[in-house]
Amino acid sequence: QVQLVESGGGLGQPGGSLRLSCVFSGVTFDINGMGWYRQAPDNRRDVVAYLYSSGNSYYVDSVKGRFTISRESDSRDNDRNTLYLQMNSLTPEDTSIYYCKAYFDKIGPHWGQGTQVTVSS
Repeated sequence: QVQLVESGGGLGQPGGSLRLSCVFSGVTFDINGMGWYRQAPDNRRDVVAYLYSSGNSYYVDSVKGRFTISRESDSRDNDRNTLYLQMNSLTPEDTSIYYCKAYFDKIGPHWGQGTQVTVSS
């Protein structure tokens, strides 16, 4: 079972920055895409940013120009992969639980446990 471990959430100031990380390792399957989602008031998980295997990225309109998704991989460290979400110019509307998701070939999507982001002065 692949485990995605998120970190980096917490309290951010309006106009400030936070960086989320999502780490997993030991996966031999191809990764078809990875993304960050956040929980809506009705508990639906809405995509915030997505990184395709092609290297192209997608951002929901509300975060364009403020958030950046990126990925690092290290084949020397048990195929360790880290997905980042750099969040700048935070607003209270960014407050939510953020989840990372990776879609693996043959075994399908896997989610992280979620990390709380609260934006408040």
